Amino acid sequence: MARLKSSAFLMAVLLAASVTTGCSRLGFGEPEAPRNLENFTAEEIYRRGEYELENSRRPEDAVFYFSEIERLYPYSEWAKRALIMQAFGYHRATNYEEARAAAQRFIDTYPGDEDAAYARYLLALSYYDQIDEVGRDQGLTFQALQSLRAVIEEYPNTEYARSSILKFDLAFDHLAAKEMEIGRYYLKQGHNTAAINRFRVVVEEFQTTSHTPEALMRLVEAYLALGLNDEAQTAGAILGHNFQSSPFYEEAYAQLRGRGLPAEAAGDSWLTNIYRQVVQGRWL
Repeated sequence: MARLKSSAFLMAVLLAASVTTGCSRLGFGEPEAPRNLENFTAEEIYRRGEYELENSRRPEDAVFYFSEIERLYPYSEWAKRALIMQAFGYHRATNYEEARAAAQRFIDTYPGDEDAAYARYLLALSYYDQIDEVGRDQGLTFQALQSLRAVIEEYPNTEYARSSILKFDLAFDHLAAKEMEIGRYYLKQGHNTAAINRFRVVVEEFQTTSHTPEALMRLVEAYLALGLNDEAQTAGAILGHNFQSSPFYEEAYAQLRGRGLPAEAAGDSWLTNIYRQVVQGRWL
């Protein structure tokens, strides 16, 4: 945003000279309110907030000034600008819940504003940036996907949509990784049927992700362990057709060859339907 990069800090510096620095911190880390803040205009306070964003290591300090504009000048144009900047400041401070609240408030109050797209994007980012290691609960990942989709669908011709598409793919891959992690655990414990159910989810619902080759190879492994050779062969055939250069195909092929089995479709199972679709192009 152009406003974020503003270098017009003269008013901010003048305001800073009259405000106590190094003051005590309250609550979330807000600086103690200067007693004479009411004597400054909304623009002067806004510039002070910009100054804090550019120069302070504590984005919360900037949030304080932006929130004061809402309090002192609630119906002004500066209050509208300050609200979106609150969302940005909270996000930079990794206070994601507050960032979501401020962004949603902007969307609800100014749905037709030019910054509504950015507010929607910040809302999505507040979920996306909380996606951590694979082992954690995936609720935030689902929420990130939903929010990113909203940006893509509501503002398709914006830079935020383009960024959201990339992040959507990464979040989608993250969900597949979670299924793979659980499936591997079940396979290691000898719970082959439970493992198959997880790998099936990846093949059917996340087949565009980077985890599909391994999922097919693990299906070969799990079905062979259960003595279900037709299913194992079909999984190997799909893997060979789509990912023949993958090391996972080499491993699956070695397992099948060790049983004297070819990597070709056999029998009639859910994998046979996948084979008809992705290899033979038969969707009915």
